[in-house]
Amino acid sequence: MIPNYTSHAANERTFLAWVRTVIAIEGFGLVAARLRPETPLVWSEVALLVAGGVVILLAYLRMQRIRRLLDKAERSPDETGLSSAFLVLLVAALFALFGMFVLHVR
Repeated sequence: MIPNYTSHAANERTFLAWVRTVIAIEGFGLVAARLRPETPLVWSEVALLVAGGVVILLAYLRMQRIRRLLDKAERSPDETGLSSAFLVLLVAALFALFGMFVLHVR
């Protein structure tokens, strides 16, 4: 049995939730961009994909750091505040890009 299995499983589920969020936002954003009758704005699609990639990369790095902390036998203070805040800001930026797509479709 894996030590701290429930904590490791929760860490994995959190990472997968970030991945699902990015996939949903990027999917809807790209579909909204393609609904536009004129030529879609390439810069906004690229910005959306890059921002999504950054969110997934940061979520992965956060998961690995928490995994290492869970593997330590000692208790350590919560050090995830800054990375969590940055990930939330990036997701907010993805929502803003999605909003721009919706406005362009109209």
